Amino acid sequence: MKYLTTIILVLAVCNQVQAQTLNGNKKDIQTILKNTADFSKYVMSSNYEMIAASYTEDAKIFPNNMQILEGKDIIKYWTLPEGISTPYHKITQSEITITNDTAYDYGYYEGKTKNTKGEERTWGGKYVIVWKKINGDWKMYLDIWNNI
Repeated sequence: MKYLTTIILVLAVCNQVQAQTLNGNKKDIQTILKNTADFSKYVMSSNYEMIAASYTEDAKIFPNNMQILEGKDIIKYWTLPEGISTPYHKITQSEITITNDTAYDYGYYEGKTKNTKGEERTWGGKYVIVWKKINGDWKMYLDIWNNI
């Protein structure tokens, strides 16, 4: 019975782990994974300069329930009002596919926003990012997301 309980527990945990499909050059995939993790760090630290640097110069973002934003409107979107913070932000890729100097990934995002009273709101959803390789580095070109 002890072994059966252990097997059931292992199967339940394995079932929770989401499979990840990675297609393309391993070094480029690792760079996209690193840039994604760095982007979350920039969001959590309100490092707006580095958030902007994560996008191509001609990037566009497609926030939930909003018009397409580009140029300086992208950084305006990410800039939080005084006293508001994002203590948690995570992107989990389901798939990354690279073809030459273009790539896409999709998956899920989650995070927490803290208001001026210290209250936290949890949020999450799904996303698609199209990447471009610029001077050997991967930058976000199109970034679309919406809530679940």
